[in-house]
Amino acid sequence: MHKNPGHAAAAGSAAAHTPSSASGATDAGKPSGERGRTALAVGVVEKIAGMAAREVNGIHALGSGLARTFGAMRDRVPGGKSGVGRGIKAEVGEKQTAIDIALVVEYGVVIPELARQVRENIIDAVERMTGLEVVEVNIAVNDVHLPDEPDVEEEEEETVVAGQRPKLK
Repeated sequence: MHKNPGHAAAAGSAAAHTPSSASGATDAGKPSGERGRTALAVGVVEKIAGMAAREVNGIHALGSGLARTFGAMRDRVPGGKSGVGRGIKAEVGEKQTAIDIALVVEYGVVIPELARQVRENIIDAVERMTGLEVVEVNIAVNDVHLPDEPDVEEEEEETVVAGQRPKLK
């Protein structure tokens, strides 16, 4: 009988690459908590960052004036999206995230110190809750809220009369 050496080598090679081999190609040896992947939506990171930023004293609001105006109107619509992540944009990868945040600060706060506290709070919360590495938190201070200025939300509430739509300005 004539043997085909190429066929035997191919069969042996295929057997060496099967998932049940001892080369560790399967997840069977891993603890059950490490089998599979966890994917985080961008909105999850944005909400965590928004809540963490709001914990810092001296922040009046998140987002630019236009974003706050539209967000306040969206909050009044039944079933509307929550404004917790308003003013925050995140990029989320498998292991890292980067966050941009827009702030309105209270008059009198020391902005560099406030920015440091916001950055630390966001990084601590996001890394603790998601396991992602926060590579950067970029902060844009868009406005300073003066003590005698009404809030955007307060102005809108004044324009709403029971049963009527708010007036557009």
